[in-house]
Amino acid sequence: MMVSTGTTTDLFRALDLTGVFANALLGGVIARQEKLDPVGFATLAVLSGLGGGLIRDTLLQHGTPVALTDYAYLLTAFAGAALAFLIRVEGRLWERAWPIVDALALGCWAAAGAQKTLEVGLGWLPAVLLGTITAVGGGAVRDVVLRRVPGVLGGNTLYATCAIAASGVLVILHQHDHQTAGSYCALVVGAGLCLLARWRGWVLPDADAWSPASVVRARYRRRRTGAAGAGRTRPPSREDI
Repeated sequence: MMVSTGTTTDLFRALDLTGVFANALLGGVIARQEKLDPVGFATLAVLSGLGGGLIRDTLLQHGTPVALTDYAYLLTAFAGAALAFLIRVEGRLWERAWPIVDALALGCWAAAGAQKTLEVGLGWLPAVLLGTITAVGGGAVRDVVLRRVPGVLGGNTLYATCAIAASGVLVILHQHDHQTAGSYCALVVGAGLCLLARWRGWVLPDADAWSPASVVRARYRRRRTGAAGAGRTRPPSREDI
């Protein structure tokens, strides 16, 4: 979630609340899949849409979390939960619109988390960390509540990596006194990289992919396959005859 209504532009506030609504709606969609009751819908919606910002503000210990002082955030999350409860959200339009809104929310939240961390006097590393937590923390907590391995931990296209990149861009430009430009650039980098990763199917390699033994086995299999293929297709030579 964004820093506060006094320090954000109208565009960033609109993107912020749009991201809250879309992620709350996703929480409601998951609640329907899990066959939860209205309390379950509201809980998953709040965790999905507001969880990252609540974690960030709690860790910073610098005032009451924004979600509890600005009613627009909780009301937006509850609206997403109510819509998902009353209407089955699915179809081609949802599948096309959701990735775009999610990517914009990721870039927006990462920039906001990093900016607020810098504004309270912490350094670049906490800023990148809390920017990333702001962007991905809500979905991770939601998955833990549902006893799932959080999707952000692996097996999916780049997500936390995009938040890290967006937070890093914000930090670099903020240190050069380009706060406004840094926010917009971080938004573009985070959202653009997230959409590009979805389109290209980019994922981080798992541990086995880096294991020397796995590399040796892969090369051995390729050689065996190549040798077998060559043996089947090689024309007879004079020595064979």
